[in-house]
Amino acid sequence: MLLSAADSLLLVVDIQDRLLPVMMDGDRVVQNTVRLLQAAQALDVPILLTEQYPQGLGATVAPVRAAAGDAPVLAKRDFSAYADPAVRAHIADSDRRHVVIAGIEAHVCVLQTALQLAAARYHVVVVADATSSRHADSVAVAQQRMAVAGVTLVTTEMCLFEWLGTAAHPAFKAVTSLIK
Repeated sequence: MLLSAADSLLLVVDIQDRLLPVMMDGDRVVQNTVRLLQAAQALDVPILLTEQYPQGLGATVAPVRAAAGDAPVLAKRDFSAYADPAVRAHIADSDRRHVVIAGIEAHVCVLQTALQLAAARYHVVVVADATSSRHADSVAVAQQRMAVAGVTLVTTEMCLFEWLGTAAHPAFKAVTSLIK
């Protein structure tokens, strides 16, 4: 199933000041998440950010927060963002059936969120090059587990081009300029 910008919501999970420095390829995660956020804004894809216990783990990192514009940021304590009632309500209120996820950590909050969303019959897409953990094996096992559960894994470029759908899209130049 291809992604549709008209039916997608971008969920950015816990890319926070005190978590990011210990992640593998943290700079790549931020860069690709910023690209996703900029494309989402250009294509009118709703955005939601979460922060896991921000009092202890800090706020969303500045480049991600800036790229998200005025998108809501919801604090949570559950590892699964979808277990949080405010997050669950926000996703339901968006009336979007595709939930595209970027964030950290792949094997904890991203995994648990993706599995619960899939169980709730959303089409869940995790952007592999916009997620990370401390260790490569944690990412690999999380991706395998998500795939077995029906979660689709994509790259940032796959997501952007599926959201566009055609080179004739009015935002084509703006969105493709994000990956050059």
